[in-house]
Amino acid sequence: MAEEHRCQAPRLCANNCGFFGSPATQDLCSKCYRDLQLKEQQSSSAKLVLNQTLVPPPSVLPPVVPQPSSSSSSSPVVEPVAAPSAPSVAEEKIGSQPNRCASCRRRVGLTGFKCRCGLTLCGSHRYPEQHECGFDFKEMGREQIAKANPVVKGEKLHKI
Repeated sequence: MAEEHRCQAPRLCANNCGFFGSPATQDLCSKCYRDLQLKEQQSSSAKLVLNQTLVPPPSVLPPVVPQPSSSSSSSPVVEPVAAPSAPSVAEEKIGSQPNRCASCRRRVGLTGFKCRCGLTLCGSHRYPEQHECGFDFKEMGREQIAKANPVVKGEKLHKI
């Protein structure tokens, strides 16, 4: 088989770019073959995106509750969605100034520490005991341990 490739005369690229092509690359040079592959990949990704945009997921529509026939209005009732509770004004002020310590209001600049409860603190208030942190470290630890060590339970043996 190697002898067959040696005996064949080199063919010019099918795109007439001046370089030689090979049958393995559809008689294209390496640059033209790479460009062809790139165009095919882009067209296939465009088709995929087009298909995804044409079929919207069914969960996007809001749930509509049918109205009993005894009421007088004829419009369908849309079930209200529970909105997340808004943070208090004090939390908004603390969060709006990330360059100040939440406990002592000292400027921290680039050296501020971000706590897991979401506050920015200075070096002396960075520990949870110093700023009355509301984050539950024990629960976070329990969740990490439970996630890292799943319960392994063997199958029961059938008695003969």
